[in-house]
Amino acid sequence: MRVFTLLLSLVVGTAAQAAEPDFVSFVERGADGVAIVRVITEAKACPAIAIDGHEQPMTVRAPAGSEPLRPTASSPANSKPSVFPVTSCEATLPPNTQTASVAGRSLALPKPRTDRIVVIGDTGCRIKGKAVQPCNDVNKYPFAKIAALAAAWKPDLVVHVGDYQYRENACPESMPGCSESPWGYGWDTWNADFFAPAQPLLRAAPWVLVRGNHENCFRAGQGWMRFIDPNPWTPARDCNDPAHDITGDDSPVFAVPLGDGAQIVVMDLAFADEGKPLDPKDPLAAPIVAAYRRIDDLSRAASFTFLATHKPILGLSASEKGGQLHLRPGNATIQAVFGSLNPDLLPPKIDTLLAGHYHVWQQVDFSTPHPSQFIAGFSGTLEDTVPIPDTLPPGTTPAPGAQPDHFSSWIDGFGFMTLERRDAPHWDVKVWNLAGKVVNTCEIAGRHSKCAIARVH
Repeated sequence: MRVFTLLLSLVVGTAAQAAEPDFVSFVERGADGVAIVRVITEAKACPAIAIDGHEQPMTVRAPAGSEPLRPTASSPANSKPSVFPVTSCEATLPPNTQTASVAGRSLALPKPRTDRIVVIGDTGCRIKGKAVQPCNDVNKYPFAKIAALAAAWKPDLVVHVGDYQYRENACPESMPGCSESPWGYGWDTWNADFFAPAQPLLRAAPWVLVRGNHENCFRAGQGWMRFIDPNPWTPARDCNDPAHDITGDDSPVFAVPLGDGAQIVVMDLAFADEGKPLDPKDPLAAPIVAAYRRIDDLSRAASFTFLATHKPILGLSASEKGGQLHLRPGNATIQAVFGSLNPDLLPPKIDTLLAGHYHVWQQVDFSTPHPSQFIAGFSGTLEDTVPIPDTLPPGTTPAPGAQPDHFSSWIDGFGFMTLERRDAPHWDVKVWNLAGKVVNTCEIAGRHSKCAIARVH
């Protein structure tokens, strides 16, 4: 048996079965932009990696194993132990590495200057409770198609803003659209929801991977720590023992340089409750305070900074009840703690926010001293469908004191976003649909942004 029994190779608009590789390989960027090679294999021993023509061993990050059932986001009856019949391997590439490969397969390496960035988010297929997505239909669960389209754009970097794994419960017998789907938090589900459909994009460019709330310890955190997290895999941070969840759910902020004064700062605050403010004196506020201070320090070292985090700080989500539209502000916990440190919420050198979590594409620009917010949670999972008007109702704000100036959205549409640099503070934004067509364009100029279309229909 090979690892990728579910792997599909896509050309634009079609899906066809392809040869099955027996391992996964990709490059992610960690603190200070270090290039980390990850390999996932059914073999017990890690393969060698060739770096500039010289072979050397890779290190076992996490051995194959089965973890006992732990408390999860579902009831015990709808949960099961996580099984990982694969070995996770890693190696760090020296700066200025020219070539690297594993078993003859070339790896995509960082460029000195990153000019072309793909942004995706919320890519898994949802099966939880009554929310069931037809995972077997490439048009209704189109992440594989999106990955192929985004790879064809030839990015220098891919940014995933979180939520990779959504198949938390078994597919109901009454729903043939997801029949025989794996479920739970083990390797088979990680493979089906992320690694298999992402293959062309994993091979196209290095990745910056943001943790989502679906990868918190009481959900798919075990796989996140084994396969993706850029920090060391340790018993205190493996998400196996619930007693260590506070440590496991707290990851350090880090920066990835993009060259010529630009950077992406990555912040993992996926544990932050979005519905209610947190008292700044609450013990859970300490890691949020530390995150603010770290992003403030890191942002002062660059002329332009993207802040990538899963839950939107300055975005708007929508719901409808009794025919009335309700627009909800951004994450209340982060806002409360950040607001206790700075009335403008974000450090002054943060220029543009990238997030997911809301299953839409969205852009918000402000007349007040707040950075632009972009949301790209529209790359696979069930979409939010409540329409937001072209013009926001008077008084609408995603956070206290934040006054929207320009607003754009795309509701109920799958796709991906691209960023293309003109110079450090100026970036061209394009929003792409499943046909590989651009449905909206925007311009970023420092902290401000403006899009061509207020609402994509």
